Amino acid sequence: MTDRILEFLRNRREDGPCLVLDLDVVRENYMSFSRAMPDTRVFYAVKANPDPNVLELLAGLGSCFDTASVVEIEQVLASGASADRISFGNTIKKERDILRAYQLGVRLFAVDCEAEVEKIARAAPGSRVFCRLLCDGAGAEWPLSRKFGCDPEMAPRVLEHAHRLGLTAFGLSFHVGSQQRNPGMWDGALKTAATIFRDLAERGIVLQMVNLGGGFPTRYLKNVPAVKAYAQSITRSLHKHFGNQIPETIIEPGRGMVGNAGVIEAEVVLISKKADADKVKWVYLDIGKFNGLAETMDEMIRYPIRTAFDGDSTEPCVLAGPSCDSVDVLYEKEPYFLPVSLEIGSKVLIEGTGAYTTTYSSVGFNGFPPLKSYVI
Repeated sequence: MTDRILEFLRNRREDGPCLVLDLDVVRENYMSFSRAMPDTRVFYAVKANPDPNVLELLAGLGSCFDTASVVEIEQVLASGASADRISFGNTIKKERDILRAYQLGVRLFAVDCEAEVEKIARAAPGSRVFCRLLCDGAGAEWPLSRKFGCDPEMAPRVLEHAHRLGLTAFGLSFHVGSQQRNPGMWDGALKTAATIFRDLAERGIVLQMVNLGGGFPTRYLKNVPAVKAYAQSITRSLHKHFGNQIPETIIEPGRGMVGNAGVIEAEVVLISKKADADKVKWVYLDIGKFNGLAETMDEMIRYPIRTAFDGDSTEPCVLAGPSCDSVDVLYEKEPYFLPVSLEIGSKVLIEGTGAYTTTYSSVGFNGFPPLKSYVI
């Protein structure tokens, strides 16, 4: 929460929920990553928040970009960044999209199987590829599934196949889980990566890069370590497992870059009970899972919520969105404590919402418009 955001909201006269994102916070986050990890290139994960103002700021600061689609590639190019600063980091790509990325100048692609390697060899000959490894997401508030990555035992074969097809077997990547609050979780993945580096070197294939992925957290209800703590832990692990042969490294912060830069203002639509004897109230907001708060799924991300009544006595509440869908409930398993004095029509501020909110609210489900966004 910044004074600039509060001032903007005080002067706002429109109705409906909105996200307000402060570019000064994004700038400071980028500089924090750069200072803490000066030998590592930053590839901002565009999917976290692709607002043109964010992309233009980061492009001007010298950031590179991790993209998941041709549209994101085009958005980055429109921001002023050159194609050599773009990674096509999605391991699931149509061959025609690989070709389009190649035509736009992209030469760095992620893979996790031989079939994907073959598509890139046909559509983007001579490009550099890195193989994504399956990784344990223990300790992350938003653990990743087995959708992306391959077993480490497969990776040498995948990269050797790329080498034989004329591609540059460039490196490895992994992701330790989004909102990872344990800086030590990179150690095991780096140990595995170093083993694969040595294995392929014995076959005459010299890898050059380790993509450390994302996972760098933003603060919600729980404190998180500073970027410096992650940098120190990762550096120790790199020296432990690679010795003096430290590879090129890149990171892909998304949430850690923009999460704490944004605040959503929402309104209380209804406060009710389901039975007279209930001790828990239901508080319905004009924003829910389908309007930008999809990461409350399974109550993994618990956003800080501020009200004008903070400091009053509180009571347990179920928090839900406005849509006519029964899954549009944000917090029920573990009730959220809100002020007893909260009223229908009250405004609430949902903090830490700069990442993965506008992108999850791109369709007007139930006729509710996509989440408005203001970048200041």
